[in-house]
Amino acid sequence: MIKKILVFGNMLIKKDNLPLKMMGDLKKSFPQIEFKEFDPSENLKEEGRELYIIDTVEGIEKVEIITNFNDIKLSKIYSVHDFDLGYELKLLKKSGMIDKVTIFGVPMNLERKNVFNQLKEKIKSFMNSK
Repeated sequence: MIKKILVFGNMLIKKDNLPLKMMGDLKKSFPQIEFKEFDPSENLKEEGRELYIIDTVEGIEKVEIITNFNDIKLSKIYSVHDFDLGYELKLLKKSGMIDKVTIFGVPMNLERKNVFNQLKEKIKSFMNSK
């Protein structure tokens, strides 16, 4: 059972703020789940061994569920500022600090209502499959 979903994003960057903008609607639709805004600078390993995450994913056309660590694509690192969620998840997995991750990937270029409806259905179906 999902008890908490970490929501990533940046309100200042349009292509990365949709997950955060949907938090209120998600809380209303799923009152039994805690939706927690999460900053990448926070300590992810303290959130448990099984993580549920909503984040913007570049290059997808619809909401997708990612559960395989090998499906997490990494971008090139040029400085410490380029260290992203994908790297952190893979590092935590490799070091034995987390066991599972489920990412509800949100596309960058769809309208909010469409993405929200897709996300709501993905969360419902995921919860029903557990």
